[in-house]
Amino acid sequence: MKITEILKLNAIAACAADALGDGYTVTDKAAEPTAVILRSFDMHGYDLPKSVVAVARAGAGVNNIPVAEYAERGVVVFNTPGANANAVKELAVCALLLASRDIIGGVEWTRTLSGDDVSAQVEKGKKAFAGHEILGKTLGVVGLGAIGVQVGNNAVRLGMNVLGYDPFITIDSAWRLNHNIAKTDSLDSVFEQSDYITLHAPLTDGTRGIVNAKTIAKMKDGVNIINLSRGELCVNKDVVAAVKSGKIHAYITDFAAPEFVGVKGITVMPHLGASTEEAEDNCAVMAARALREFIENGNVGTSVNFPSCSSPRTGACRVTVIHRNVKFVLNSITDKISAAGINIENLVSQSRGDYAYTILDVDKNVDDALLSALSACDNVIRTRLIK
Repeated sequence: MKITEILKLNAIAACAADALGDGYTVTDKAAEPTAVILRSFDMHGYDLPKSVVAVARAGAGVNNIPVAEYAERGVVVFNTPGANANAVKELAVCALLLASRDIIGGVEWTRTLSGDDVSAQVEKGKKAFAGHEILGKTLGVVGLGAIGVQVGNNAVRLGMNVLGYDPFITIDSAWRLNHNIAKTDSLDSVFEQSDYITLHAPLTDGTRGIVNAKTIAKMKDGVNIINLSRGELCVNKDVVAAVKSGKIHAYITDFAAPEFVGVKGITVMPHLGASTEEAEDNCAVMAARALREFIENGNVGTSVNFPSCSSPRTGACRVTVIHRNVKFVLNSITDKISAAGINIENLVSQSRGDYAYTILDVDKNVDDALLSALSACDNVIRTRLIK
């Protein structure tokens, strides 16, 4: 049996290999791997083997992967949205409570106590760590993806008023959103009305630095901000200045920065959002299944650089074509297949921006000469034959 090698660039939960099953091996050394699986490894500048047809990130963010470059090379990049959503949601709920009460400060102070009257000291000193409750307060959720929806829904159950903002909300997320969550098309409304703001948006040119001096000025005095999404969503120096002035009561994040060190009111955790055994397993399995489905059937699901495109297998073999989203490419492909005396039993094609992906099931085996001819068509980036 031929073994398909999957190169891992980070430690990956063993259940990934189980999800791939027989015929696959997950290894940290491979000269010609078919695919790559990783978590946080920085692939910018990485010498990706030409044999690689797909990269799977065991996590949602893909800032560590040169997605556009790989699209040009015909390498499909997968992520695992939602696989770690529960873990991040639980940390966000924890952050809400950390912002409301000086729990960490109280614990650290208690550790300094000594003597037989520790109980008395605690009763006398606890008022320094008094806080406020989240019940009845307004939480603004920026980004209603898999994580933001769960955070908002749980905040409703905790008795909070929730205001949600996401101009790109999916139908699936909208269905899962608690009906008590008020939706707004205005980010300013979130900033102006919220006692707590939690960020769950991806990092893009449009979201970079959305929390800055100008937007902070629109917020309530004593606002609490939670950023477990991407550090660059906030302008750090503006956050520090606002915390020191009291405009921001608490800033909770798991993205460390030198300017945060020693600033009272800023709590920095290690990047623990997805650091649970369950989340790591979920991400590993989801990434492995996406790779297997693509390698064996050419079906594309949660890709970040190519359209979703899948179809049940029919015919003698399957040809997949990654190409530019321009006119006449499909004509060139189908003409060459027909000229070879091969009938196309099924064809599915989807586009996304500058790129498109086509699946063709044919009634006869395709030889190397025809595959080379298809690859040579104008605007075709990569072809694969799946038997």
